[in-house]
Amino acid sequence: MTKKRGLNVSVMTVMLLGIGLPLSFSLSVTLNLMICCLALIYLAACRVSLKTTLLVLLAALPLAFGSWWSFLIFGTGDQWHNAWVYGSRVYAYLLLGMTVTMNCRVKDLLLSLHLHLKLPATFAYGLLAAFNLLARIQQQYHRIQASAMMRGQVYHLWQPGLYLRIIITALNWSGDLATAMTSQGFTEGAKRTISFVDPLPRWQWLVAIGIIISYCWAAFVIQPW
Repeated sequence: MTKKRGLNVSVMTVMLLGIGLPLSFSLSVTLNLMICCLALIYLAACRVSLKTTLLVLLAALPLAFGSWWSFLIFGTGDQWHNAWVYGSRVYAYLLLGMTVTMNCRVKDLLLSLHLHLKLPATFAYGLLAAFNLLARIQQQYHRIQASAMMRGQVYHLWQPGLYLRIIITALNWSGDLATAMTSQGFTEGAKRTISFVDPLPRWQWLVAIGIIISYCWAAFVIQPW
């Protein structure tokens, strides 16, 4: 595994879930902005691409503005407060997710969850295989389009015939993949040797638990604006 800056991805996933769930019930603009600021600082410390970060934040701007505007115009009660709560919540969720997804590869995430959080091996390796097939599916899509054009046909994205051919191809690949895994000795439920190394100091769990408890206490006890 390539050495990464920041906390272990399993710890970050637990923090994402532990903060994300109470975040949906919190009505604090201050905490939402605090989450956004801390997430941006964490991403900067991990040296995540600034260009990619800005593009993602810019792409989410219409969603945040739409939430802000709808609660401001059609909301009830304290409309200004609710507008800022739900508008800032979009970016809070987005940046929480970015702290996990932008600082590791899919392979590292799945294998770390399998190693530390007991994610079933079948599920982890199945998802990993599906992600690895995305590039081949894209190539197959272009081949199907080219083959159809040679017959004088054009497949559009809304036509079911295109997706039927892609599904048939994917099913054939899944059969080949299952055969290959079996031939390499993979047996569902059997004990596996793991060459994946992902160190996880105990203090990181303490940090995650402390942050989650602190957020819940601030959100539901202090309840800042």
